[in-house]
Amino acid sequence: MTIVTDPRCTEYRAPGHPEKPIRVLRTVELLKSQRSLALAWAEPGPVTDEQLLRAHSADHLQRLMVPADFDADTPYFPGIADHARRSVGGALKALDLAVSGEPALSLMRPPGHHAVRNHPMGFCYLGSIAITALEARTRGLRVAVFDFDVHHGNGTEELLLGVDGIAFASVHQSPCYPGTGTADVGPNCFNYPVAPGSNPETWKRAFRGALDRLLATRPDVLAVSAGFDGYRGDPLANGSLEREDFEWLGQQIRAAGIPTFSILEGGYSLDLPDLILHYLLGWVGPKPNP
Repeated sequence: MTIVTDPRCTEYRAPGHPEKPIRVLRTVELLKSQRSLALAWAEPGPVTDEQLLRAHSADHLQRLMVPADFDADTPYFPGIADHARRSVGGALKALDLAVSGEPALSLMRPPGHHAVRNHPMGFCYLGSIAITALEARTRGLRVAVFDFDVHHGNGTEELLLGVDGIAFASVHQSPCYPGTGTADVGPNCFNYPVAPGSNPETWKRAFRGALDRLLATRPDVLAVSAGFDGYRGDPLANGSLEREDFEWLGQQIRAAGIPTFSILEGGYSLDLPDLILHYLLGWVGPKPNP
């Protein structure tokens, strides 16, 4: 298992905003101190405008450079275009590792699954996992994108809608931000809304249903938008999941038996590092005793 990260992704923040990239540093600290997983480390790869323009408009890329907030949830930060590009680079590096046989997690900020073609939203500036899925298609790979963030991946859906060889499934709380994802869209975008306050078993049935539907498309690679804000202690939704449920999710992904990479989306509780550790323990399993 390889963790793709870059400490520069923690260099932006706004007072009072729930998006605090410092959580990545705390997660890195935990992952480097734990002894249950054998981990390697890598930095994000390069990103070209050609790759970005498969998902976003040229106007969108230009807008990222303008020092003005995008909406109430998505502020402008100095250098945010570079931060967002590095986050895409983390996802692309994770894809490269996955197809070479190495499971990988891109542990970067900002997240990406709310960014739509022409504007940022929901703390997201570039659609990292959609850009990476489209890159995989140029290599002839069939891709399944599994989003278990508590918020619907509306940006990923918009950017991948109708793309041959890519299937997308989102399991999310509904009603909840951004208010989309109440039903399937087009031939390749599948939605599994879960009511606020639902118990973990309800969430797990939805996760299993979404994953089974994706695997039925016979993908060559599984891309996971890993959001940990369905946790019972997360301040931005009404989830009920425990750390053991994220470990269970990792086990389901491991059982799929295909090349897989994950990227970090949401997760705003102080327990985020521990939740990620449990997810990885389920996904790759603890290292054998010497």
